[in-house]
Amino acid sequence: MNDAGRKHVLVAGGSGLVGTRLCQELQRAGYEVSILSRREGTSPEGIPFVLWSSLNQVIPSAYAVINLAGEGIADKRWSPKRKNAILSSRTDTTTRLVEAYREAGDRRPRILVNASAIGIYGPHDGRPIDEKSSIGEGFLADVCRDWEAAADPVTQLGVRLSKVRIGIVLSRKGGALPKMSLPVRFFQGAKLGDGQQGFSWIHIDDLVSILIHCVENDQYQGVLNATSPFPTTNETFTRLLGKQLRRPILPVPAFVTRFALNLLMGEMAEAMLLKGAFVYPKALQGLGFKFKFERPEGALKDLLG
Repeated sequence: MNDAGRKHVLVAGGSGLVGTRLCQELQRAGYEVSILSRREGTSPEGIPFVLWSSLNQVIPSAYAVINLAGEGIADKRWSPKRKNAILSSRTDTTTRLVEAYREAGDRRPRILVNASAIGIYGPHDGRPIDEKSSIGEGFLADVCRDWEAAADPVTQLGVRLSKVRIGIVLSRKGGALPKMSLPVRFFQGAKLGDGQQGFSWIHIDDLVSILIHCVENDQYQGVLNATSPFPTTNETFTRLLGKQLRRPILPVPAFVTRFALNLLMGEMAEAMLLKGAFVYPKALQGLGFKFKFERPEGALKDLLG
């Protein structure tokens, strides 16, 4: 990493899966780190919380803000109330940050790194998707479009904006991988639906590295797909998971898993599990970013070996 000095980085959503790891790595790189929070105190790692009510007072001290804040997408079934919470927790937070940048005047941070997600592209067949692909349709695409739109006005203030469209994050501590591993460990693993839907993933270490590069490198701006250069299918990933865990994968008919998931999860099943896209990090590759984990075999060995 570049010499960070004691530059101050504010992280919104710093207590989540990605945020926790990011804050640790920022500290190791020499940054002063604070987490925007609705409670006082410090994180288990000793990183101080800064109350959102104090945002306007603290933001002039920041060199950059990394915004990961938002309600979990897959935590609960999508009721109308839950959908509104998913959207508003992202757009309202981002709008508030942009307003704080505006009110800080010449003392505003130089950079805003704003999370987004590859859900913005919607479901696709086998066609490759990159940063120039069009925005898709559906609830997740609408959320991501509005989330990014809330951040865009910060560029009018002369602030560099990185919009990081994050794929399925693989981590041993949470997120998709433990949930996918559990049925496989208990000899119940199976592809979802026909298994041919795109599975665009990223190892948490590479994602954290991308976010830090966004702080440190002026070329990291605009839309960036944070996904591995080797997306795969749900069926292939499930079989690799079974191989790593030394478990067989059951030959369950597609209609069985499709019916069960729709029954359990409703609209969320189609949007998140039964459909997908093959998303490529073309912009990052053009910038010369080096992935530590390019292929799913290596990522699974690191996380589950």
